[in-house]
Amino acid sequence: MATRWKDMIKKAKPVLKKEWQIIPGVILTAVGLIFFYGVAAYPGDRPTTETLGIGLIGNVLFGPGMGILLWKFLKLKYENWLPEDEGFYEQWKVTGKKLRKYLCITGAVALFLAYWYLTRLMNGGLYGWYWNYAPGYMMIFSVLVQFMVCWEVIRRFMNSRLELLMTQMEQINKKRLAEAMEIERKSLEKVSRSDQLRVDLITNVSHDLKTPLTSMVGYIELIRKEELSDVVRDYVDVLSERAEKLKEMINSLFNLAKASSGNVELHPEKFELNRMIEQIFADMDDRIKASGLEFVTLLSEENTDLVSDNSYFYRICQNLMENALKYSAKGTRVFVKTYVKNPENGEGDRKLCLEITNTSSYPMDFTKEEITERFARGDKARSGDGNGLGLAIVSTYAKALGGEFDIKIDCDQFKACLEMPDTL
Repeated sequence: MATRWKDMIKKAKPVLKKEWQIIPGVILTAVGLIFFYGVAAYPGDRPTTETLGIGLIGNVLFGPGMGILLWKFLKLKYENWLPEDEGFYEQWKVTGKKLRKYLCITGAVALFLAYWYLTRLMNGGLYGWYWNYAPGYMMIFSVLVQFMVCWEVIRRFMNSRLELLMTQMEQINKKRLAEAMEIERKSLEKVSRSDQLRVDLITNVSHDLKTPLTSMVGYIELIRKEELSDVVRDYVDVLSERAEKLKEMINSLFNLAKASSGNVELHPEKFELNRMIEQIFADMDDRIKASGLEFVTLLSEENTDLVSDNSYFYRICQNLMENALKYSAKGTRVFVKTYVKNPENGEGDRKLCLEITNTSSYPMDFTKEEITERFARGDKARSGDGNGLGLAIVSTYAKALGGEFDIKIDCDQFKACLEMPDTL
């Protein structure tokens, strides 16, 4: 038994040395309990003012002591709790709800006992009949005060720990990003500039960029919940817009790299080309109206049914429409045309064609090979909101679906031509 106590003392010493605040917490709590006991055990020995004074001193001592012990308990319990992913904020909120739930249960039990003590005093069931019920009221008051103290301690602990977790998550994100950049640097030093290796590199970097970007978006959403001035809120809105644009660009990079590598899973289904064009016009109606452009549709009256992957084909058409919206001169017309190219002499496959012709708002001093490269933009000044991936995605997706994509440039006229077989 003596050896066991020695081991316990030996283990407790480093803890007490590190968390020395536990000692005054225990002392304050114990002294406060003594004062409470003096009030509760001898209800008839003191006048009301003396009883209230002793109870007040007990609360003043017990509250800080219990606050210190509760804080240290929470710190020891959650000191090794580290965020594993960007969902840590929701996980921490759930933890906070559990702690408050346990506190409410404990408070309800303590309040019930204090009320029971008061009723026993009133009924003379403890020490006989007493006219002074101040100890009972003091017990109820003390329970409420200590409940509020513990509630505030938990609130402050959760907020301070959340800030620490955010800092740790930011450091983890920086480390992951640094590791990703290091992988990129080593890859560029060791491997050739083959297309397959570039695809792998883009895929890895895009994936690793998603974690810090998600953290940034989380911070922005937390800032939005605070009380902000109009100027600061405008800044936050700009940050949110830029973060969403960056997120869209990273997703586009990831999808482009995936399609370029041939690692895509297609889900063929039958749909109509004309119907999809009409759907895209409906989905983009607000942007089209706000663009100041006039869209002219010339849809074929022939059957435009085809079998292909609906989602990939929708993205192709959507990117072509967005390209026209971004880079067309204001007040000009955009022509959207569909037609069927039947095989000559009955030989070959029947093809469905989509052409979108627009008037460029800038000099087109580039070739079709250059404009379909990743990050290539016809607008050399980069005054628009494009990211140089739209036509690269169209070209890559078209090949993945067995189609062909071509560009025809005539002075200021830019024509995007897409040919798709009616079967995948």
